[in-house]
Amino acid sequence: MKSKAIAYPYVGWMALFVIAPILIITIYAFSSDAGSFTLDNFQHMTQFGAAFGRSFLLAAVATVICLLIGYPLAYFLARETGWVHRMATMLIMLPMWMNFLLRTYSWQFLLERNGLINLFFGFFGLGPFQMIDTQGAIVLGMIYNFLPYMVLPIFSVIEKIDRRVIEAAQDLGADGPTVFRRVTFPLSLPGVLSGITMVFIPSVSTFAISGLLGGNKILLLGNLIDMQFLGNAYNPHLGSAISLVMMVVVMVCIGLMNRFGEGEEGVAVL
Repeated sequence: MKSKAIAYPYVGWMALFVIAPILIITIYAFSSDAGSFTLDNFQHMTQFGAAFGRSFLLAAVATVICLLIGYPLAYFLARETGWVHRMATMLIMLPMWMNFLLRTYSWQFLLERNGLINLFFGFFGLGPFQMIDTQGAIVLGMIYNFLPYMVLPIFSVIEKIDRRVIEAAQDLGADGPTVFRRVTFPLSLPGVLSGITMVFIPSVSTFAISGLLGGNKILLLGNLIDMQFLGNAYNPHLGSAISLVMMVVVMVCIGLMNRFGEGEEGVAVL
């Protein structure tokens, strides 16, 4: 009985800050200004199909790049010890200790037309290049802000792989690449899937990065929802419909990745 009582505050917190907002968004999405039931909000979303496609495309690109950078880095961290391990871990965690907006603002100063990067190219008679207010700048901001969320889950899984499994594969005659392909990578897939989820979801819904590095000139879903609730195009019913659809799509993606991960967890191909 005491164990159940401990969970009551958590249940109350979930009901107040998770379930209640979802219910409010759902009600707004299926209602009009007059309060009557309607599906018009979802029909009006068709005009923003480009924003949907652009948001998922940029989030996918950022996630893939984070995986290509993050996996080797996590593998390196898991294999290193001593001061190298501590220093590399600190450098990865350091950006997370700073404010999110401050980190993004720093890239705004670096990428702008008179920023440090263009000044550097200017010494060689190159540029200035248009780097700010582009899709590339938005993807760069996503990678910089969310890369630790790819590295840490993969690192945690690789570090826990039993060394005896790797030694057994080596005793059977497997070389380094074969051990990685048939043992290390399959066993690290749960961390990979977790990292993909933790990077893709905030990337597809971000509005601060696209607002600061895209100059609000490149419309993403996060900016679109922000405009419906706080901008001049005030329409909370349409904003709720967009939020609901995006939430469903993200949940489907998470479900598919979790289903894929269930069959891969802890399986090494020897």
